Amino acid sequence: MANVKSEFLNIMLERGFFNQCTNLEGFDAYLYECEQKGVPAVGYLGSDPTGDSLHVGHIVPVMMMRWFQKCGHKPLTLVGGATARIGDPSGKDKLRPFLSEETLKHNAEGLKKSFKTFLDFSNVRNGAEMVDNWDWFKSINYLEFLRDIGTCYSVNHMLTMDSVKTRLEREQPMSFLEFNYQLLQGYDFCVLNQRYGCRAQIAGADQWGNITSGTELGRRRYNVELFGFTSPILTDSAGKKMGKSEGNAVW
Repeated sequence: MANVKSEFLNIMLERGFFNQCTNLEGFDAYLYECEQKGVPAVGYLGSDPTGDSLHVGHIVPVMMMRWFQKCGHKPLTLVGGATARIGDPSGKDKLRPFLSEETLKHNAEGLKKSFKTFLDFSNVRNGAEMVDNWDWFKSINYLEFLRDIGTCYSVNHMLTMDSVKTRLEREQPMSFLEFNYQLLQGYDFCVLNQRYGCRAQIAGADQWGNITSGTELGRRRYNVELFGFTSPILTDSAGKKMGKSEGNAVW
């Protein structure tokens, strides 16, 4: 077990929440410094509103965020009103069905209600906040995005991401729409850093590629170190990830 000083990471390691971290030593130093100064670190957990509630497959990262807040840090919950219009290709072998605007809005409200069951959204120093990436993507200029953000990504590297590589190896089609998902999630991370001082993303292990998309963008474009921290994936008795697309979600 790694030797860490921060309260949050000690709890994560003791309870088996740890899977992978982009820079465990750096993340620990950041958290420990915040804890010593009594200043909340800021981290986020994202979920696209493709369903109207959290399910059991979300429970591990949600519990991580609950502990994050209990240790004095500030959680942000991001509802992907924009990214849900594309659909995360991670672990999927086909394009997600598109949802209507009405369904997306309904699902977003359901997610917000679910998050409030686990996190404290009251007006305290480390009170959780909810954000929607539709707020910054709805008016974005496509050409400016390609110029400012697209130039920070190498297609060669993007093709090595598990979500892409697996599709190609199986000779299953991947749309240009889905291929762009990792850029959008990476941009989310950097927007949250600029607006809220967020430096950490917490998620399940299947989100590793999307997380590193954000940490790399932060380094290349904004000269800031961001941290990604993942938990093991919760699976059913057959070892299959529990989720909506897999058809084994428990609500």
